[in-house]
Amino acid sequence: MYSISTQIILFASLMYLVFTWIGSVKASGLLYSRHIEKLHDKTRKVLFWSWFPILPAAAVISPIVWIQQTMDPIFWLDRVCIQAPLVIVPLLTVWLISVPKLFKLRSLTKQIKAEQNALEQSEAMPLETVIYQRAASPALILPFQMTALGALTALYFSLVPPVWFQWLEMSIPLAVFAVATAGLWWRHQMRYRQVGKMANYVIPAFWKRGLTMLSVLAVVAGSAYYLFTIAMNNSELPPEIDMASGTSDYGRQSVLGNGSLPAYNGEKGAMNDSSATMVAVADLSGSREVTPDRRFTLTAQKKTVTLSSGKTIDAWTYNGQIPGPELRVKAGELVEVTLVNEDIEQGVTLHWHGLDVPNGEDAVAGAMQNAVMPGETYTYRFRAEQVGTFWYHSHQDSQEAVSMGLFGSLIVEPKETPLQEVKDITVMTHRWKGAALAIGASDQLERMTIAPGTSVRLRLINTDDWIQQKYTLVGTHFEVAAIDGTDLNKPDILTNTHLTAASGGRYDLAFIMPEHPVYLDVGENDKLGILMSPDGRGEIPTVPRTIAFDPFQYGSPAATPFDASSSFNREFTLVLDNKLGFYNRQMDFLYTLNGHVFPKTPMLEAKEGDLVKTTIVNRGIIDHPMYLHGHRVLVLSRNGKPSTGSPWWTDTLDVQPGETYEVAFVANNPDLWMDHRHNLAHTAAGMMMHLLYERVTTFYSFGSGTQNHSK
Repeated sequence: MYSISTQIILFASLMYLVFTWIGSVKASGLLYSRHIEKLHDKTRKVLFWSWFPILPAAAVISPIVWIQQTMDPIFWLDRVCIQAPLVIVPLLTVWLISVPKLFKLRSLTKQIKAEQNALEQSEAMPLETVIYQRAASPALILPFQMTALGALTALYFSLVPPVWFQWLEMSIPLAVFAVATAGLWWRHQMRYRQVGKMANYVIPAFWKRGLTMLSVLAVVAGSAYYLFTIAMNNSELPPEIDMASGTSDYGRQSVLGNGSLPAYNGEKGAMNDSSATMVAVADLSGSREVTPDRRFTLTAQKKTVTLSSGKTIDAWTYNGQIPGPELRVKAGELVEVTLVNEDIEQGVTLHWHGLDVPNGEDAVAGAMQNAVMPGETYTYRFRAEQVGTFWYHSHQDSQEAVSMGLFGSLIVEPKETPLQEVKDITVMTHRWKGAALAIGASDQLERMTIAPGTSVRLRLINTDDWIQQKYTLVGTHFEVAAIDGTDLNKPDILTNTHLTAASGGRYDLAFIMPEHPVYLDVGENDKLGILMSPDGRGEIPTVPRTIAFDPFQYGSPAATPFDASSSFNREFTLVLDNKLGFYNRQMDFLYTLNGHVFPKTPMLEAKEGDLVKTTIVNRGIIDHPMYLHGHRVLVLSRNGKPSTGSPWWTDTLDVQPGETYEVAFVANNPDLWMDHRHNLAHTAAGMMMHLLYERVTTFYSFGSGTQNHSK
């Protein structure tokens, strides 16, 4: 509803501008009527156009009122204090000042027309100067033009919302509105006096009026071009950027009576010691001395790959396959992965999505390492501490790399083998360029033979960029066993329920195989999915009407290391929004964090051991799956209501338009961590920021002048 309201405000603001602009042009044109019939007709048309803006104005104000009545001030403060007055006040001046004068002018022209008809004049008589002076009245014309200027300014604030709400930052557009209004008043006042001094008013020639208008437009266009050029040039990214760029944000900090910060669980990490020295990212890596428990080699190479339907696609692969090989390890094992780049000119890395690894192994090019270029190799080492469903992908030119196929699944199994055998199925969904949606390399219905009574675990992984993927399990009741790699507490039994995974998100579904077919429908397409049955045959069950799964109240509460009542060391607020602007010399509809795009986004600063709470507010018009590297966050509340289900730990939190989430995490993995939207197209457009621990530094950089392009 919020997203629809925002779009209505934007569209109605545009229509309001069009209608008020037409009205202002017609009002200013009254003075150029040569005969009484023409002036009478023009007056009637101006009165007509004084009614027209009311409908779009109401369409602007009504959603603003709804937002103000139902949502927090962060969503409506600028709209109520700036946009609404810019619409309402000038429109009121039209009806309170201009319209009465128009009625008087229309009455006068009607009377003169009647007198001329009574005299049976054969041709229209020229207008008297006093009539022209009435038509030139600033009080008649200016309100219409002020309404158009107000509409333009209101539209500007819709396209470039002021986040945060600060009067100083809004002063320039408001000052332009005020100066333009004052300038028009002065111009009309001068013309009004000139007309009054003339014995016989002579309408300026059309070419003179056109030349004047062209001169004004030239000044406006020149000023706009100058401002656009400055904005475009200022948006250009330098060839080399420090990943730690950004405006430092230390958050709202809780301070004890002695002036010190409270310690989480009474302890602080060594890095909080005043005698601690700077630590480089490269030093925060996995053990290099101990023999690894598992070794893998992944070779990045271009291949032409054949999907199950026979369609061929050009892909970037790990080990020549799509997705890349599934890496399965046991919890606690030391894992070594050697990355070889055979022929990917852009370079590659290996990022372990959702798995909390040492920062030096996180593989963000330009922050933790340099991209691995063709002919080069790089070795990663980390201990797999978390049990669950994860995935890996390149974090060098990640939007293109993931789209082309540089990804695979990473499954961390429990140390102990379960007593009952489990049929474990990984479902990686992806939309391939030049092809349709597929499960891995299968773009057709898959059939599986599973004996009745078998425990089944479906690991759903959405790898697509900017696409929420829908999954519906039909033919059995089931549980959502885990979200983003973390098991849920006492999950409820579900039927007729679909799940929607954000970009990068994961769900684990568990059920006992019945004696009849079970179908996993992917993307609402009865031609793509997995049909499981005792004999590998059977018809696809009809997909019933379903409700959406909501993890917020699912499962049973359980104890957590901290909760909403805990004392937080730092509290941050992130406002997600959209604005029209330049990024690296390209004009676009930008996706912003606290009103900015990287590298001007906030740099969240923390100390090791801090308990951190972050409030995430989505003022924009689309969802944002927010992903913080190196940490899991605990969801505390949504839209002001506390979480009441199983503890919801996540790494990829999908924040819908109009939603506000409070999440918390322990800063227990020191280094420089990327925090971005996992719609990678928007990350590439600057919607990213970082979490930086004190006394951590990096020697890497990224940008057009380097080999690193982490976005």
